Amino acid sequence: MVGLKAVVVAFATLVSSAAMSAPSPEGVPSPRELPYNASANARADIAAALARASSEGKAVLLTFGANWCPDCRVLGSAMTAPPLADAIAARFVVVEIDVGNWDRNLDVVAAWGNPIANGIPSIVVADGHGTVLYATKAGELANARRMGNDAFVKFFTGLPTAVQ
Repeated sequence: MVGLKAVVVAFATLVSSAAMSAPSPEGVPSPRELPYNASANARADIAAALARASSEGKAVLLTFGANWCPDCRVLGSAMTAPPLADAIAARFVVVEIDVGNWDRNLDVVAAWGNPIANGIPSIVVADGHGTVLYATKAGELANARRMGNDAFVKFFTGLPTAVQ
């Protein structure tokens, strides 16, 4: 028979390990888990990214998605961890654009050719002057949960950049 002390210790261990794997002490997901900032000014962020990309000889990588979207969170997480983060940082200035429930930043989405028409996450690659070099039009990343890091690296390293 298991004693009360053993049950209490087992329960305390379970609670402690669950707390350590929780997103944060307050239960608020970390930025890595939620890549899209609903209060960000997408137009200002894009303007700053275009200026930076132009001065650094990089392309701008616009990612469109939402925090409720599991595929968007998977892609967002992959983009902040090696090896994909390194490959992206070397070639792109990144801007994450929150589309909410298809009710946020839709003017920005339209201005960049409506890359979300066939699902999110979606991307646009532009040079430092705002010329579109590539855009997802067929939901190429909409199944990000099933792609894996190798597929992400292959996809993103195959994208055109401002300096080829």
